[in-house]
Amino acid sequence: MPAGMMIPAIQMPAMMGGSGTAAGFGSSGLTLGQANVNMINGQLHPLEMTQSTSEGEIARIREEEFESRSGSENQEGGSGDDHEEPNANPRAKRKRYHRHTQHQIQEMEAFFKECPHPDDKQRKELSRELGLEPLQVKFWFQNKRTQMKTQHERHENTQLRQENEKLRAENMRYREALSNTSCPNCGGPTAIGEMSFDEHHLRLENARLREEIDRISAIAAKYVGKPVTNYPLLSPPVTPRPLDLAFGTFGGQPGIAGEIYGAGDLLRSISAPTEADKPMIIELAVAAMEELTRMAQMGEPLWLPPIDGATVTMLNEEEYMRSFPRGIGPKPAGFKCEASRETVVVIMNHINLVEILMDVNQWSTVFSGIVSRAMTMEVLSTGVAGNYNGALQVMTAEFQVPSPLVPTRESYFARYCKQHVDGTWAVVDVSLDNLRPSPLARCRRRPSGCLIQEMPNGYSKVIWVEHVEVDDRGVHNIYKPLVNSGLAFGAKRWVATLDRQCERLASAMATTVPTNDVTNIVITNQEGRKSMMKLAERMVISFSAGVSGSTTHTWTTLSGSGADDVRVMTRKSVDDPGRPPGIVLSAATSFWLPVPPKRVFDFLRDENSRSEWDILSNGGVIQEMAHIANGLETGNCVSLLRVNSANSSQSNMLILQESSTDPTGSFVIYAPVDIVAMNVVLGGGDPDYVALLPSGFAILPDGPTRTGGGSEACTGGSLLTVAFQILVDSIPTAKLSLGSVATVNNLIACTVDRIKAAVAGENP
Repeated sequence: MPAGMMIPAIQMPAMMGGSGTAAGFGSSGLTLGQANVNMINGQLHPLEMTQSTSEGEIARIREEEFESRSGSENQEGGSGDDHEEPNANPRAKRKRYHRHTQHQIQEMEAFFKECPHPDDKQRKELSRELGLEPLQVKFWFQNKRTQMKTQHERHENTQLRQENEKLRAENMRYREALSNTSCPNCGGPTAIGEMSFDEHHLRLENARLREEIDRISAIAAKYVGKPVTNYPLLSPPVTPRPLDLAFGTFGGQPGIAGEIYGAGDLLRSISAPTEADKPMIIELAVAAMEELTRMAQMGEPLWLPPIDGATVTMLNEEEYMRSFPRGIGPKPAGFKCEASRETVVVIMNHINLVEILMDVNQWSTVFSGIVSRAMTMEVLSTGVAGNYNGALQVMTAEFQVPSPLVPTRESYFARYCKQHVDGTWAVVDVSLDNLRPSPLARCRRRPSGCLIQEMPNGYSKVIWVEHVEVDDRGVHNIYKPLVNSGLAFGAKRWVATLDRQCERLASAMATTVPTNDVTNIVITNQEGRKSMMKLAERMVISFSAGVSGSTTHTWTTLSGSGADDVRVMTRKSVDDPGRPPGIVLSAATSFWLPVPPKRVFDFLRDENSRSEWDILSNGGVIQEMAHIANGLETGNCVSLLRVNSANSSQSNMLILQESSTDPTGSFVIYAPVDIVAMNVVLGGGDPDYVALLPSGFAILPDGPTRTGGGSEACTGGSLLTVAFQILVDSIPTAKLSLGSVATVNNLIACTVDRIKAAVAGENP
């Protein structure tokens, strides 16, 4: 089209909703700018452009096109006073339009580059300079902005289309490459869509297991004949620190209280292992497993036979250092070695034993008399093949003796489980305190644990090795012979506890009531029997938590309680269904008796002699309402006692009691129970909501057992711990009075005097 040719007026079709002029856009509800855009995109009037057409010419032609379509005020004729005949031919009166000059377009183009959105003042100034109406200038800028936007969108669309084509081609290349490859681990196709989900999951699991086997094999190969000295696991000797006194003295021995109650911060300060620690932990666990296996099976000269009639074998430390040079380092200064080994056959399947040892909750429950608290910090491996073979976890634990005169032993260690080729299972612990050096560390575990061998008829043979290095200077003098003999924390106590607890679990799972059970029709069904034993188990755990020198529980030690040889603690019980609400006092003391432990145990567990020491029974007659045997020993049982007191207010009081004994110690633990709640338990109800405050006795030998002229072992005397938990106020927010503390002190002192008088014949 020539540059100077006039564009004829466009006749709007009927679908635009108007007469073919600008009025049609108004009736459709669109703005003028929208109408122009629609017409351009709809190509109602395409323009033929040549390559020689200049930019200014294109703008001028489009401007003329917009003006001709909009029917703007550039008309030269046809004022508002003109009237058309109703039947007049619309073609008879054609409208004339004004076309912008080249100068006007160039000036507005230049202004548009500087300011695409002029305001009213700028439009009026521009219209005066160019000889145009302000509305003409407004429409020109409006159309120009629409034109630029359209051109920009077309350019963007072109670029996006090109990028899309590139991505599509690249995607096709990747698909073709993947279809021709295979997985290097499993050998199958790499595209998930070409196999089922189950098959894909199995291939991934197979590859993971292959990697784990390769890693364990590499670690084991690295440790064959190679020491661990390449890793910074050896800690410098611990410098002994002075003992700080917490309050008073304990049993006339200065410094004991400070050592007991100043500890406890070690476990609170330990954090989970870092990523840098994990390779060292794995290699240390593998080396510990090898050491434990050899120590459990070796004889002399590593293990020396008992001497002087003792029943505990001794470790030859010089031979140990020669046989196992790549341990966790030399013994720290001020520490002493405690090592022992024992073998026992227990009534439990070997798989169940492994599960108990690897589950921290079951482990701390079964060994509640030894483990006051335990926690798993991190699980590094859960094992393979659906069991604990290869399981490795980092743990913390606190080990105790049931007496406030023996400090607890805190340990940070790794526990590793492995099934050997002969089917024997092994579980080993090894200290990680070298990863977290602390001046609070008072004990570290060299490779310790057990080998478990399957036996016929559901039995298992267990070889237990316990090997620790400890600073035991906080132990009271009367307990030092027991601790030094290994009976307090050694392998003999672990296997004796395990054997007794296995018998208890077997009794709890029995489907028939043993013939030596006496129920007097109190327990009407098997569920009631199980509920009563479960309640007794919780009572024993609660007693153990409050009798030792542990500082990890919710007790608060009272300073200046008025008695040097009685440890008194307090606790506020709130919203705990297992304890009555209010302020609870726990008082415990330990003393020596010049009589064998068995005599003391038989006296305390016998309901017929209870009135001789139990002040709370108020001299009433004790009747055994139910008796559940939970072991081969006669004294291992759970009993329900009724106190028939002359005082009518106590005539219906019931006492739940559990007594247990083994070669390393005995317990008699009891708690008053509500008769209504107990009836629910006896009927098979949930025992977790029965409130208990247990009290009782822990009876230990005063030293190593020795064989006399006969077949029975003899010992010089007993170490008796007496502990009470008493509710002194039912309001948890109440203040503790000194009178309550004095009352508890008097109660425990009176009980001790009565026991001494009855058992040892001492006058109070």
